[in-house]
Amino acid sequence: LSILLILLVPAHTTRSPDCGGILTPSGLRYLAEVSKPHAESVLRKDLMASPDPDPSPTSPSRSQIISVKVDKFSLTLIPDTGMRLNIEVDLGITSGPSATKEMRLSIVADLHVEMNPEENLELVTSDCKPTLEEVQSTEEMDRSAPHKPSGSDVDKQINVEKICLEVSKLLLFPNERLMSLAAPFPITPNCQVQYLPLAAPMYSEQGIIISLQTTFQVAGTVIPLPVSPVPFSMPEPASSSPSHLILAFSEHFYTSLFSALEQSGALNVSLLSSLTTATLAERITQMGSLFQEDLPVVLQAVSRSSPHVVLEENRATVELFLTAQIGTRSSLFQSFLSVNVDVTARLHLSVADTRMIISVAAIEDIELSLATSDVGPILAALLEELFLPTIREEVPAQINAVLRHGVFLPHIASFTYTDVNITIHKDYVLIPCNLQLEAR
Repeated sequence: LSILLILLVPAHTTRSPDCGGILTPSGLRYLAEVSKPHAESVLRKDLMASPDPDPSPTSPSRSQIISVKVDKFSLTLIPDTGMRLNIEVDLGITSGPSATKEMRLSIVADLHVEMNPEENLELVTSDCKPTLEEVQSTEEMDRSAPHKPSGSDVDKQINVEKICLEVSKLLLFPNERLMSLAAPFPITPNCQVQYLPLAAPMYSEQGIIISLQTTFQVAGTVIPLPVSPVPFSMPEPASSSPSHLILAFSEHFYTSLFSALEQSGALNVSLLSSLTTATLAERITQMGSLFQEDLPVVLQAVSRSSPHVVLEENRATVELFLTAQIGTRSSLFQSFLSVNVDVTARLHLSVADTRMIISVAAIEDIELSLATSDVGPILAALLEELFLPTIREEVPAQINAVLRHGVFLPHIASFTYTDVNITIHKDYVLIPCNLQLEAR
């Protein structure tokens, strides 16, 4: 997969990629395939527009384009440079009831993606060569040799220079959609994720490679997170991928995601246990003198340090470090016991549309320890017996409720992901998938 993510711009030495992707030659071919009818629609609208009426009543009738058909539309990679767009358009033209001709408009344009001063990616046309040839006419006896017409009003009507200036509009991913890659996406009501490009993409035989750095916002403010200590990279693939797109996310990305959720308060949970103060007093005698009535026992858990995600071969886990205040649910929460809870949970990853669904598949390990000694020493076994079932059931349920809508992946508007295959490697997750244009 080549070097997927590297630091390309010296000014960004303090920044490090934690995710990114590669658009393969197969993906480029798909984008060309779905752009072809779009390009035909745009060209038909531009070229078949009614010409300005000629003020002279004695002037001859002007030629008019009556049909536009895109015969060829292709996108190919130029390694180390960019992309080449090749378009061939068949035009039907008439200048009277019995005078018709067929012409071919050919456009060859070199495209590449730059990073503009606003640090957004922008599609740029570096070279464009249009040609217009007549291929058939009812006004000529010899139709065998195509030639370029000169001085006709058709040349004036077909503004090839304008077409070259707006050639990116013929693609289904023009600049306004390309720049949406860097738009903030919601995770929870007050937590957002944003994928910022670190540099312009690289072009290789494997495809178009882009490196991204993830930032998270809580209540609209970017929160500080540790920068990945090393640039994220992946080994070169043994062969070209049949997938349209290959996304990659580092271990640091997932740790940052859970850290952002923790800082936004999304991982703070309230757990209602099956115990009451009366049943608890049967096991812990000190409880009997604290409460005059029998009240439900609840656990209010908050993070005491940042979560950590560990990626191994075919396995992803998250380590949560919580402090649970155990108390009663009344008009005012009254805590009578503090317990440290360390949870190791197995994660399940999937993709739906353009979102990654992250869920707790199972709790693999839980450690409980007394955080305070305000009620005297309590055996760890008793803590586990009383509270472990509640923690084991409710912690995954509440985390999954937070993440049930998924985390938006970097994507181009109007496209979704299909045929997804997720592979977890040590330190990173690889997601080969296909693009699919959404029905409108």
